[in-house]
Amino acid sequence: MYQTNELLEQQKALPAKYAAVFKKVYLWMSFALVISGLTAMYIAKQPEVVATIFSNNLYFILMMVAQLGLVWFISARIMQITSFTATLLFIAYAILTGFTLSLIFLAFTAESITTVFYITAGTFAAVSLYGYTTKSNLSSFGGYLFMGLIGLIIASVVNWFLKSEMLYWIVSYVGVMIFVGLTAYDTQKIKTMVQAYGCEDTETTNKVALIGALELYLDFINLFLYLLRIFGKRR
Repeated sequence: MYQTNELLEQQKALPAKYAAVFKKVYLWMSFALVISGLTAMYIAKQPEVVATIFSNNLYFILMMVAQLGLVWFISARIMQITSFTATLLFIAYAILTGFTLSLIFLAFTAESITTVFYITAGTFAAVSLYGYTTKSNLSSFGGYLFMGLIGLIIASVVNWFLKSEMLYWIVSYVGVMIFVGLTAYDTQKIKTMVQAYGCEDTETTNKVALIGALELYLDFINLFLYLLRIFGKRR
């Protein structure tokens, strides 16, 4: 009887442990957004830095390659590196993203950026909450969302050359739908990952929180950028 009661108490305690790890996920994601935002605002006020980075295609390409490389390395090697190293790489990625995001402060008004940020935050919070609480299995949507993402990237590259206004708006609205879906999907996936690995020890917990934060950070940033294309007021 005593063992049965003890087991029940342990089972009741598990959701609290998961919630604590998930709290770390959101805290790290928020921290990365703050770093990127502050970096973007600072760089946007340094015209000589902006001119150096964005007037030279080589610098810009190298920066984009560095971002992609960091995301790939963190995602692929998170369990092989220390949590301290993963943390430094995550912060480095947030700073690099801030450099590229500085362009939006030159292209859009500060008021519209603030407004769209709040729209994004509200949308993200609602969709992520759905992904966390829903009893439906969202894993079946992963393949469709991935294919949609590939199509979105291809369409964006094509329109870089075509300069079609209609395709621009189609890509913008489809981009919002895809990243809304990915936010719910990734939240549920992270929840499953937290339940599987997130409470083993401090090192593992930190790594799970970081990789989860990276995925949600990417969803938030991309959702924000596509909403900005729709609602942002250009200078």
